[in-house]
Amino acid sequence: MSRFSDLFPASKSIIGVIHLPPLPDYAQSRGIDHVIRHAVRDLHVLEEAGIDGILIENEYDRPHRITATPETIAAMTRITRAVVQESENAIIGCEILLNDPEASIAVAATSDASFVRTDYFVDEMTRPRYGEFAINPKGLIDYRKSLGAEHILILADIQVKYATMINPRPLVESARLACEEYADALLVTGGETGDAPLIDDLRKAMSGSDVPVLIGSGLDADNAADLLAECDGAIVGTALMKDRAVDPDAVDLLMSRIGRTPG
Repeated sequence: MSRFSDLFPASKSIIGVIHLPPLPDYAQSRGIDHVIRHAVRDLHVLEEAGIDGILIENEYDRPHRITATPETIAAMTRITRAVVQESENAIIGCEILLNDPEASIAVAATSDASFVRTDYFVDEMTRPRYGEFAINPKGLIDYRKSLGAEHILILADIQVKYATMINPRPLVESARLACEEYADALLVTGGETGDAPLIDDLRKAMSGSDVPVLIGSGLDADNAADLLAECDGAIVGTALMKDRAVDPDAVDLLMSRIGRTPG
């Protein structure tokens, strides 16, 4: 058994996403109480559908920052803690966008969340408008240990969407390296939000990994059966959204298509 499987015992675990409205340090924010109400509402929708886990992201903090401000960390901690306290069954995690895994770990440790996602873990990559991303997997593991938070799982993307490898290598090598650096699960994406990964890429990641491999983008009710047959689960965000909130009908349809209904 892996650490991921201990936390998520379902054979094909589904992690839904709460895309938060702008946080208070953005001009378009409607305030922390509004964000918490939005998050708790989405939590209840996802839990009622029998979702296994929930990832909280500051998706609508636009433009994204590469690293988090103190105000963002404080807001994410308060919001994540509120969701953890409201949750009855789902496993809660968080990610601060765009590339601040240390801040995500700090929020998770303070709010009693159980996992984080990091888009950039072992792959040296660059992205238009943002440039090259700093990666330091050993430093992240050491930081987690320094907080006494080794129980918090790290779900790590390999060769993530939107970005370009600086020194290209086969996907299987990224998978092996991420495992060597103690990722608890690997995420494979398509080229951008809403794009599913190639089945061949899922198979390559699985062949190079000794931890679970999850789909990180593009899963929906129509392709779920085919894609989940090739891996261990998925994080699902955009396919479950309508008007920037979780859509109960979309969640119910997905869970029904994969043979998962609550109760």
